[in-house]
Amino acid sequence: MQQLQLFQALRSLGFVFWLSLPLIGLVFWLGSGFVGDRILSHSNLTKKYLLADTQSARQIMKRIVAIKVEVLPEEGISRVNVKTNNSVLTRIVFEFPITDISQLETALSQELGLPRDRVKELIVESNAFL
Repeated sequence: MQQLQLFQALRSLGFVFWLSLPLIGLVFWLGSGFVGDRILSHSNLTKKYLLADTQSARQIMKRIVAIKVEVLPEEGISRVNVKTNNSVLTRIVFEFPITDISQLETALSQELGLPRDRVKELIVESNAFL
């Protein structure tokens, strides 16, 4: 009888509610750990690719104003700054592992999509650029 009164007293204090909270917390903790492990170990092999608008890239390359070439033979590289009159892309910087000017012109013509003679025309002296 005394146990029944004790149980009723604990029930009136909300003891059953307070005892169930750690159990509910444990269930959520274990459940979220299981779900998190499943999500993180799941390989996401989707075949979504970013498609670039190559037409606009070619239009940007046709608006080239000047090309500045800095050949650094001691480092074995050439830095190329390309100035455009496009409002979005005003300057493009390239770095090539080439120090020979003719090879550099060929690489630039391939990269920019311009004929080699047009690239040769656009190359300016380094102090006249920017």
